[in-house]
Amino acid sequence: MLSGWQYRLRSVGGVAVITALAVIVANSSVVHALFTRLPVVGRLAADAPMGAELVFELVTTVLIVTAAFLPLYKPRPRRILDTIALTQKRVLVAVLTLAAIGYFDYTYRLPRTTLIAITPLLLVVLPAWFVWIRRRPNGDSQRAIIVGDDPDAIETLAADVDIPLLGYLCPTSAFMPNTSSKPVAAVADGGIQLGGVNRLGGLSRIEDVLVEYDVDTAVLAFEHTDRAEFFGALDACYEHGVDVLVHRDHADQVLTADTDVGTLVNVDIEPWDIQDHILKRGFDVVFSLVGLIVLSPLICAIAVAIKLDDGGSILYSQERTAVFGETFEVYKFRSMIENAENETGATISDEDEGGVDPRVTRVGRILRQTHLDEIPQLWAVLKGDMSVVGPRPERPELDSNIQSGVVDWRKRWFVKPGLTGLAQVHDVTGAEPDAKLRYDLQYVKRQSFTYDMKLVVRQIWKVMGDVLDTLG
Repeated sequence: MLSGWQYRLRSVGGVAVITALAVIVANSSVVHALFTRLPVVGRLAADAPMGAELVFELVTTVLIVTAAFLPLYKPRPRRILDTIALTQKRVLVAVLTLAAIGYFDYTYRLPRTTLIAITPLLLVVLPAWFVWIRRRPNGDSQRAIIVGDDPDAIETLAADVDIPLLGYLCPTSAFMPNTSSKPVAAVADGGIQLGGVNRLGGLSRIEDVLVEYDVDTAVLAFEHTDRAEFFGALDACYEHGVDVLVHRDHADQVLTADTDVGTLVNVDIEPWDIQDHILKRGFDVVFSLVGLIVLSPLICAIAVAIKLDDGGSILYSQERTAVFGETFEVYKFRSMIENAENETGATISDEDEGGVDPRVTRVGRILRQTHLDEIPQLWAVLKGDMSVVGPRPERPELDSNIQSGVVDWRKRWFVKPGLTGLAQVHDVTGAEPDAKLRYDLQYVKRQSFTYDMKLVVRQIWKVMGDVLDTLG
């Protein structure tokens, strides 16, 4: 990444120059000849501006597009996919603004041919520009920090890391007596050096430090890699597009790349290829949208059936665990009696263990057998909280209980939770956490768009079979 002022100058200048070139290209004779041949916009090609009108159009377009990109001029590390998405959103804002000027019939409004021509150009070139300037100009200018809770490990890794280190983050509690040989007074007096690098603050400052120092690599030095602090650091690096390295002794406890670089191993915090990620998200949107539309009559029928059954609420919501331990709200058709967990709390249903749960209503039992109670979760897929395929999200309370008894349970947090997954097509539920984890981790390692499609087909076939069995 570039320094703050370099980034601002290049981002603003790049947007202005690229927009100006796009307007010039859009008004070239070649483009207008192309539009003339198209029956829909051929008539509009005659609106080509000339002389002062072209200059005014150029200035107006550059000013509006440059202003629309104002939120992106602040130097901040971002993932490539986030950079592309944010850039394209700003392009659409600028295009809508330019179209609004034309709607009010302003004297020098932007010709529609120009608007039509520059939109695809800006949607492709500007994201590419912002992705390019987020990278450092040469390969030897990496900026790394160490993040951890173990001063001894930080000191050891500082000596092994070949990347230039800016400092380290470590909580003050790690230097307290009985936990470390390092004097806590030195921390209070302005910091203590470990391995020749200075302390930049505690773990709570990680996001500020990543942005302030333009960090592109974080080396994690935690005593335990199954704690919330470790995954919190991973989450911050994931959000800001920062590469992560861990000691090879921890390689089996996190999702790592296939290549071993010696003492340190790359953490694969974004295991999906960009192409597969775009395909997956596109499929999620289409699948959920089509599903909600096609199943709308069935949704209405289920709502009426639940009301007639006991007169209670149609939907109920639960908090579920998402990527890196974050939570989101998921909705399902109510299949249990109202307030079923007030006395028992969050527990795995007896039906998941093959028994009969007395809390399940008559309509709810049919909904569960046919998986129709899951339909409202299509809304979570459409919003982006879930995917069609991925490890099933658990309740945070149940997640905590399972984590304490199953090693590597949190590896599931590296991918977005889904409606169905490898465990579901094999009829494995949360009542068998070891088997469920085995299937979930197998999916994390093998995930791809084609693999998702195979699981979707198998799940649809399974649901159809369960529906037929229930009706029969």
